[in-house]
Amino acid sequence: MKISLVSRSGRDILAGGLDIPDDATKVDQLKALIHKLSEEKKIKGALLTPGRQRLTIPGADAKAKPVVLADGKTLADFDIKDGTVITLKDLGPQIGYHTVFFWEYFGPMVIYPLFYCFRAEIYGKTFEPVLAQRLAMFYHTFHYAKRIAETFFVHDFSHATMPIMNLFRNSGYYWMFGAMMSYFINHPDYTSPNETLVKAAILIALMMQAGNFTSHIILTNLRKSGKGYLIPRGFAFNFVTCANYTFEIYGWFFFNVATQSVMGVLFMCAGALQMIQWALAKHKRLRTLFDGKDGKEKYPRRWVILPPFI
Repeated sequence: MKISLVSRSGRDILAGGLDIPDDATKVDQLKALIHKLSEEKKIKGALLTPGRQRLTIPGADAKAKPVVLADGKTLADFDIKDGTVITLKDLGPQIGYHTVFFWEYFGPMVIYPLFYCFRAEIYGKTFEPVLAQRLAMFYHTFHYAKRIAETFFVHDFSHATMPIMNLFRNSGYYWMFGAMMSYFINHPDYTSPNETLVKAAILIALMMQAGNFTSHIILTNLRKSGKGYLIPRGFAFNFVTCANYTFEIYGWFFFNVATQSVMGVLFMCAGALQMIQWALAKHKRLRTLFDGKDGKEKYPRRWVILPPFI
């Protein structure tokens, strides 16, 4: 079988097309073949490792979005046949999801306790931390330790890699906020809210963390089913599309109730804005996929995120 491999501008990447052996029936094998050709310099430019490649075919009509050839699928799943035109985009240098998530979470997990443990050296005076400072340090460290554990033992990523620049962008975001939150919350001039309020808020925040963890387990089990997109069900997913984001945001909300830190509020708002965008997109996608037509199930009426607001 011979296909045409073109760039996004429509330029032929391989003169005469690409011959695909009969035993290369999967998208992964096609990417491996393209990688080999780039190693042999038959495809000019960068070394096109499979993670750098984004392969697409035209949509069903002129208005439809291009269809991405997903790893793990066969070429037949996308009706690839002799003469099919496949567009290749070089995604640039890539890095593994696990690596990015580890470093972006490791930073704040380590940075935050530094201001707590080295108070005398950083602030130039010795003082005993109040309850809010002690509990905040525990909660913040626990949160990122949990995230790292989930990265390696819970999450099942749909893609193996992401652009390497995400490592610096994401790490900068988490590390900076971790340092700024810790600096002000652990400051000797910090004024603590009422201790009863602090205890109650941190307790509720921990409950939100438990809800977030349970939501991640449910989503991971859906991915591992191998059945493609499914309607999330069970626990808080019976009421809200993105239960994991909901618990994450409310967890930081109650952390801020306990600490009443301006930097903590800014961190929560920045994260919430991004998660709301993701949630709206996912909710729309699920409603489109499960529209109740052609025998498909209709997506149930649910909150998108942050009930009772959105």
